[in-house]
Amino acid sequence: MGLNKKSVDDINVKGQKVLVRCDFNVPLKDGKITDENRLVAALPTIKKLINDGGKIILCSHLGKPKGEPKPELSLAPVAARLSELLGQEVKFAADPEVVGPNAKAAVEAMKDGDVILLENTRYRAEETKNGEAFSKELASLADVFVNDAFGTAHRAHCSNVGVTEYVKTSVVGYLMQKEIDFLGNAVENPVRPFVAILGGAKVADKLNVISNLLEKCDTLIIGGGMAYTFLKAKGLEVGTSLVDDEKINYCKEMMAKAEKLGKTMLLPVDTTIAASFPDPIDAPIEVSVVSSDAIPADRMGLDIGTETAKLYADAVKSAKTVVWNGPMGVFENPILAKGTIAVAKSLAETDATTIIGGGDSAAAVNQLGFGDKMSHISTGGGASLEFLEGKELPGVAAANDK
Repeated sequence: MGLNKKSVDDINVKGQKVLVRCDFNVPLKDGKITDENRLVAALPTIKKLINDGGKIILCSHLGKPKGEPKPELSLAPVAARLSELLGQEVKFAADPEVVGPNAKAAVEAMKDGDVILLENTRYRAEETKNGEAFSKELASLADVFVNDAFGTAHRAHCSNVGVTEYVKTSVVGYLMQKEIDFLGNAVENPVRPFVAILGGAKVADKLNVISNLLEKCDTLIIGGGMAYTFLKAKGLEVGTSLVDDEKINYCKEMMAKAEKLGKTMLLPVDTTIAASFPDPIDAPIEVSVVSSDAIPADRMGLDIGTETAKLYADAVKSAKTVVWNGPMGVFENPILAKGTIAVAKSLAETDATTIIGGGDSAAAVNQLGFGDKMSHISTGGGASLEFLEGKELPGVAAANDK
């Protein structure tokens, strides 16, 4: 994996027009941004380019307008909020075709240090198909391209991959750089011992991740709903717990692979059970903790048990690198969040490099208040998973090598 990419620190953009692909895919409610983490995260790269005297043209997708203008998915509110966060005007180019008369006129009138924002790139049907015409139109506005949107790096679209074919210089921004440094290099060149923790509901979602991390890590810890398929593969009764029946043989293969490679694979030794899944998800629920080999046929496992939480926390203590993807149980329910909290706490207390691989585990860590204690929380969902699978991400590959 060529991870030695040119970044915004390797170029001088003074007087140059810089197209920056950001991840402004923020949640909106009645035209108001309800979580602006992604905007705040984009500021260091934008400020660096402003300070260098570039002419900054920002672009992003928002939601799934499916190739046509949808007013409720316009980036206009993002331009307004970015103006406040940056303390300078971010001019919004309100073109339904994204690169249209407003954008062209705004770019034409730019002075060094000015910032404009283009309309939602997914207003164009070609965006997700990486169509040549739209890539060329985006590139026609700029001398330099900066990709700072890790969340879409696993997809080859016009605004993150296609455009790089028509500009001379393509580099990554600070956010992308951080993802490459932490996620990419943790998996490729980890400081050992390297412990990987995988949770979440289904084995099927993590097939390649399990296999790839087994080759790279020293200890692989399995929790969450996917653990019950492994327990069933060991011949244990798992009651009404979530099981991926088609993946039982796969789990057997992975346990055999761990043994053959001399890796430690930890599975829950006890589990938190209830009569059924909580409905609604955060409803009070009667639970008990039983040994993994004593799950009653009419009960459902919904979190790791207390002994397992201790076992997993101990495994983290001696680690130098920890990657965690996927909660240990139904963390949205306070009673079933104990396993996830125990693991988060163990990561918060270690001196190891701790990397949270996006998605639900990122949400869990932030909601539980451990966010600032982690070395890195990935901003990607699917992109993080594919990185952990050892796949090359098109959005990373497209940037110029150093």
